[in-house]
Amino acid sequence: MRSLPRSYLLPDLLNVCPLKGGVNPHYKKAAAESRAWVDSFNLGIFHNNASAIIKRSSVELLACYTYPAVGYDEFRTCCDFLNLLFVVDEVSDDQSGLGARATGETFLRALRSPESSDDSVLARMTKEFRNRLSSQSKPNAIRRFLKHGESYILGVIREAELRERGEVLGVEDFQILRRENSAVRVCFDLAECMGGLDLPDEVFQDPAFSEIYFAAMDMVCWSNDVYSYNMEQAKGHTGNNIVTVLMKAYNVDLQAASNFVGIHFKDLMDRFLTSQANLRSFGPQTDAAIAAYIESIGYWVRGNLDWSFQTERYFGPAVAEVKKTRRVIVRRPKPSPPLSPERERVIITSRM
Repeated sequence: MRSLPRSYLLPDLLNVCPLKGGVNPHYKKAAAESRAWVDSFNLGIFHNNASAIIKRSSVELLACYTYPAVGYDEFRTCCDFLNLLFVVDEVSDDQSGLGARATGETFLRALRSPESSDDSVLARMTKEFRNRLSSQSKPNAIRRFLKHGESYILGVIREAELRERGEVLGVEDFQILRRENSAVRVCFDLAECMGGLDLPDEVFQDPAFSEIYFAAMDMVCWSNDVYSYNMEQAKGHTGNNIVTVLMKAYNVDLQAASNFVGIHFKDLMDRFLTSQANLRSFGPQTDAAIAAYIESIGYWVRGNLDWSFQTERYFGPAVAEVKKTRRVIVRRPKPSPPLSPERERVIITSRM
């Protein structure tokens, strides 16, 4: 793989995306409540800067852009879940395969069985979220959420194992993994849950709907990767990013890989819109629910783009300039040392 340049241009994804965006009117109040909820768990036991990192990332603002049409209680649940995901992400990013497995199993046990006796911080956060989710979701939607929650954790574990070995997957294998470890699938499920929807399984098996579903998912994954690449390479976390995968697979430089993301994003958007126009009817009631679902995942595609330029998570204090020029100055890498096995155990078993 080639050495990195001093700067590169981002693809112009904002102007390629015609999907409508929005902001949730309950953002200010629900975000403050969710932030207080997160702070009550003393996340410093996970990572010295965990709370600061999550706050700087404006997680609740991401929820505001990606779940703009849900009610207050549902939006609060969305904020809590995205905060929970960011905790799992920040913890597992520096863990070994075994450490990430322990983190993931703690999360899954609490998600499946809120009555479990595990009283670790991560388990308590997860159980409190699950109780909110259960009271607001319909059967098919929550079943899908729990199933894909397991797929997400398996993806996180695989990511950690690959990172530990310094292995970078090929494009096709990486795309399959990225759909899971990105958590976009469970975020789409949450949109179904919080939107009061309960689509039958036959809808997800329909070829045209499947094309819409995966095109939206890949648009979120690929755009997130090209936006987050500079931040991740500065931390030494380059393997789990489509930009790195493209550079290695096709022996191209950073700019060419970034350009490729833009071309592929446009192709995905065309597939999304064409398949939406060709979607068959499932009956009036189901068709209305499908339309609402497609609108909700469209909010995720657009909202992820808009949020990325409303926070300093990826571009730091230069975010406004980057949005204007699309020029990103490459940061010098400062990789974090891996956690020791002792520290990994402390993270999983920590109590309040």
